[in-house]
Amino acid sequence: MGQFQRKIYVLNPKQVHKFKEAYPDLPKNDWVDAFVIADHLRFGRIAKEVYMDGYRYQALRTLTRARFDVIQNLTREKQRFANYLFLKCSGIAQDKGIQNTSATTIALMERFETVDDLANADLDELTAFIDETGRNFSDPAAKTKAIRAAARDSYRLPITLNNSVNQAMAVSIASMRALKKQVKVLDKAIEHQFEIIPNTLTSIPGIGKVYSAGIIAEIGDIHRFDSQASVAKFAGLVWHKNQSGDFEAMHSQMIKSGNRYLRYYLLEAANSVRRCDSEFRRYYDLKFHEVNKFQHKRVLALTARKLVRLVFRLLKDNRLYIPPEG
Repeated sequence: MGQFQRKIYVLNPKQVHKFKEAYPDLPKNDWVDAFVIADHLRFGRIAKEVYMDGYRYQALRTLTRARFDVIQNLTREKQRFANYLFLKCSGIAQDKGIQNTSATTIALMERFETVDDLANADLDELTAFIDETGRNFSDPAAKTKAIRAAARDSYRLPITLNNSVNQAMAVSIASMRALKKQVKVLDKAIEHQFEIIPNTLTSIPGIGKVYSAGIIAEIGDIHRFDSQASVAKFAGLVWHKNQSGDFEAMHSQMIKSGNRYLRYYLLEAANSVRRCDSEFRRYYDLKFHEVNKFQHKRVLALTARKLVRLVFRLLKDNRLYIPPEG
């Protein structure tokens, strides 16, 4: 076998499974599975990527994927806390000017046993408490009045139910704090591991070491991909076409397949870059006003698709990003 030039390819199991549906009478065993894969390869239309080897990428990918899982757990825990908040203090939960999972809201729920305690709290003491926990409010007095008004408009729970909600909320708060500590530990480990992998992505404003590491860990060697379009497809940042005759649908869905870890880090990076880079901010604002539904979610995906082109070119040419003037 030494005389052959061999490459290892990774096949998408979803595509192989769909291909097997064309053979409804075939059983499920190892020989049949090998036959279906070989037959699909014979057609030559199966999407495949060159296998990514190297312990450096594997070590980094282990950390970035662990961080992804922790972030998902933290998001679910925040939603659980928001549900408890609605039960205990519905006015604050429904007020768009008050963040449900902010440090101030959490501190208020820990300090005040009932919504009546919050609604009837001394204004000066409450203002001082909110100013201390918020730290970034330009007008703590106005924020205090808004919180007290929301508390007074809230539905009152029976004391037994209120105590149960407080206990469940305390567990949720402890879980969120523990998960945030885990994120910090993983961030430090990722930054340390990322130092041994040279790249140019950190030259993009808004992309730090963590987001860059998440992207690099999944892409690996950029020469595995022929074009930026193949990277976008690998990440799942492509859309289905819905067209028949002269009709073409205005709204189309992204494909369900793709690397969810790479897609997550690209979306997070795009959201950060559009705040720091004038070109991406202009593009985001332009696309945002094109539709009136799901603006942020839609435009963020388009911005991430634009970021893929930049990431591919920087890694391919091994050069730094030069921000546009103005």
